Amino acid sequence: MSQRQSHDTLPRESDFDLASLLPPLCAWHAEHGHDTDDASRSPRAIRERMQAEVQALESLMNGDEDRLRLSDLARWLEENITRLDPLLRSRNPLLLPESWARAHSRSRFLDEGRALMANAIDRDLDGFGAEGPLDPAADVASLLVGLEVRDETRLAHQALDGYLRISGDYALTRLLSVFRVIECLSGARRALRRREEAGDDEQPALLAETMGACRRYLDLAERHTEFRFPPLVIGIGVAGSGKSRFTRTLVSRLGAIRVCSDVERRRLHGIHPQAEKTRLPVDMFSEAATEKTYQRLAKCAGSLLDAGLPVCIDGTCLKREQRDLLRHQAEGRGLPVLLISFEADEATLERRIVKRAARLDVPVEESLAILARQREAFEDFTDEERRLLIRLDTTADNAAETLAGLIQEHVR
Repeated sequence: MSQRQSHDTLPRESDFDLASLLPPLCAWHAEHGHDTDDASRSPRAIRERMQAEVQALESLMNGDEDRLRLSDLARWLEENITRLDPLLRSRNPLLLPESWARAHSRSRFLDEGRALMANAIDRDLDGFGAEGPLDPAADVASLLVGLEVRDETRLAHQALDGYLRISGDYALTRLLSVFRVIECLSGARRALRRREEAGDDEQPALLAETMGACRRYLDLAERHTEFRFPPLVIGIGVAGSGKSRFTRTLVSRLGAIRVCSDVERRRLHGIHPQAEKTRLPVDMFSEAATEKTYQRLAKCAGSLLDAGLPVCIDGTCLKREQRDLLRHQAEGRGLPVLLISFEADEATLERRIVKRAARLDVPVEESLAILARQREAFEDFTDEERRLLIRLDTTADNAAETLAGLIQEHVR
């Protein structure tokens, strides 16, 4: 019995929503990565899949305009696979023997009870590319394109942000444009294949439906080839200021990736971001550990900006040196940067801290002492920083809408 057939005989797994999908997807990718003997195998496999998708799709197309669009996409892919060759080779230890979807072929993706995708990452199991070696970016791109083409952009933003926060694989984002375009070609091929499988009889409704679906995938592919100037948003504020709550809104609204100081600090100390919240080692908060954490934040931000993705830093960023280190990641690339000071009055800050301490079952006095130390440690903004600064009163009723609007206006 073939591997594909054996999967089909399995009972349906539990349906996944986004929250239940991302942890096992990240874990499976981490557990199944392996070195191949040939570091060139990954770029060669990607190029082979790209060529197979282009040839198959071209054979199904009738119009010259569509073929011209396909030719432009193929040329863009060839150029970018060549450009990314060193990165692809460096990720050889992460290569998977098969897609996550091959091992979970009886899964579905649901959102609020709606079934959106059969097999939870919308991977084509019968076509090209489900077998390895393949980079984890291929599975992530399949999930994102599946959501994007169904106009579930909010979910796609949350999916990428969540995957990166759990996996820590920020370098993966530099490959996503290539893999997204390839997945769009796969989707377009599948759309046209439905018409072919229906027979030779003329069916105007089916023709319109399949051509419409094909062109939606081509439109999406072309959007992912566009050059972007992503902004870097640096959130600044003491505990209880609301920065984490409000930066989360930027994920859904602007497609930003949150890089969180608490997550990366834990990762640097070998603590999984989703590990139970327990009392953390004191040395995690030493001056040296904090310096390494901000260096890590800067490195992650640089990778994401290189990938054309908006970045939002969620950290206290109390020191000018910390803010400068982060700010230079954007300015050194000629990209826009914005500092957001999340602010609230003293009584509100203390009330939020007390509430959080009760929720996390930690001593209130200790939490309030941390707040006091942070407020004392804050270094005021320089004149240069004030040119990039927005002060946000997080107690205002429309603070989230104000923040998103100000960022969009600043970027324009």
